Amino acid sequence: MENMHDDEMEIDLREIFYALKKRIFMILAVGLLCGCLSCVYTKFFMTPVYTSTSSMLVLTKETTLSSLADLQMGSQLTKDYTVLTTSREVLQKVIENQELNISYKALKSCITLDNPTDTRILNVSVTYPDAEKAKAIVDELANVASSYIGDKMEVIPPKIIEDGEIPTVQTSPSMSQNTMLGLLAGLILSAGIVVVITIMNDSIKTEDDIEKYLGISTLAVVPDRKDYIGKKKKSKKKKSSKGGRA
Repeated sequence: MENMHDDEMEIDLREIFYALKKRIFMILAVGLLCGCLSCVYTKFFMTPVYTSTSSMLVLTKETTLSSLADLQMGSQLTKDYTVLTTSREVLQKVIENQELNISYKALKSCITLDNPTDTRILNVSVTYPDAEKAKAIVDELANVASSYIGDKMEVIPPKIIEDGEIPTVQTSPSMSQNTMLGLLAGLILSAGIVVVITIMNDSIKTEDDIEKYLGISTLAVVPDRKDYIGKKKKSKKKKSSKGGRA
């Protein structure tokens, strides 16, 4: 029984392979079409966004690096600054100063905070559809957050060591990445459809299919009469044409 099941699986895989091979040009055409459509959609229908980054120094003048306690204090301050920088009061102040027509939650989703390993630097990034506005927002956010942190934590405000720049390259969407994703999606989709059609097609096409699906042996094969009739008609036409010429 195991051998029979193995043979059936081998035949099924072979049929799928030949079905894919037979329609390889159609699969490639669908993949290229989806890739082109994805490229066009990315170019004309997706809004590009830009990212600008500003940096703040977490350690203040009072903080020294003379002990392990000072290092731990710097790490803790970084976590506190991260929370306070995206607090509602800070974001609403930025929205008011920059006259933005968005909610503070929407602005918060545009902000990314990053603390490089073993440093006391806090990088603040803002992603926005307008490149110049992205720089203006990140600079305003750094200034407002620095003042707010100094006031609420009663410490010297963190020092802004780097202002944002006007980005010249869009962060997203990526034309090449979306085109490749569209191409792969088209290839996978078309190949999957071919595989499903092949598996669902249980029509009998050969003598082996009779034994496979019906479980009976083939005793004889009746030739296709269409080919014979077609050849017979052609031979009659040739004879008649020869007779007419004579």
